[in-house]
Amino acid sequence: MSTLQIILVVIVAFIVGCSSVNDQIETYQPIIACSLIGLVTGQLQLGIMLGGSLQLITMGWANVGAAMAPDASLAGVASAIILVEGSQGAKGIGPAIALAVPLAVAGLGLTMIVRTVTVFISHIMDKRAEEADIKGLTAWHFIGMSLQGLRVAIPALLLMMIPVSLVRQGLESMPEWLTAGMTIGGGMVVAVGYAMVINMMSSREVWPFFFLGFALAAIKELTLISLGIIGVCLAVLFLALEGSGSNNGSNGSNGSEDPLGDILEEI
Repeated sequence: MSTLQIILVVIVAFIVGCSSVNDQIETYQPIIACSLIGLVTGQLQLGIMLGGSLQLITMGWANVGAAMAPDASLAGVASAIILVEGSQGAKGIGPAIALAVPLAVAGLGLTMIVRTVTVFISHIMDKRAEEADIKGLTAWHFIGMSLQGLRVAIPALLLMMIPVSLVRQGLESMPEWLTAGMTIGGGMVVAVGYAMVINMMSSREVWPFFFLGFALAAIKELTLISLGIIGVCLAVLFLALEGSGSNNGSNGSNGSEDPLGDILEEI
């Protein structure tokens, strides 16, 4: 990489790290982070391909109570840098995906350290607030946010300091069974993520649609576009049934205001 590209990658990594604790800015999502790394390094297509694959893996990752999900921001940035420096083209996407999961776990450790440090920063900000020190309060706010950016930017810079030839040799020396196994493991993480989402939104009203979609997905002639259209139509029908049930209930009906639920209850 050139000096300008290294600077741009560090800036992107810093922004991605800051956005990882700000859900209003989605640049930490792998599809965006990898695409930005690919854009500044002249490998936009590879960045999008890698980001799309990692996005499916991280789709089910979420913080639940005190349990924190692996860090998708560091995984996306670091794996994209490894892919670009590996100079293997599309063949390097598999090893990059294989390295993304352990990188995400490492990023989880870093973000826990940073979050622990920000606890002390919060106490300092409380004192600034009591003293009505708006400038100091704002400064410490940006310091705390900058720590999240540095936890991704510094590892990104260290990765780019590794000679390209060494990165390429390391990727080529990885046995096929290892990369294939970790890629399959990443796919299993996707399945677990979908299962978590389905478990949260499961109800007697949506289960028929789930099984219908499962059956339709097995038909090879149906494309993703056609499945999407069918899904939208079913959603519209479901909302129409709910609307009619609400209207009947407001007119003095003795039903439960959910005709689909009533039918399933009778079955």
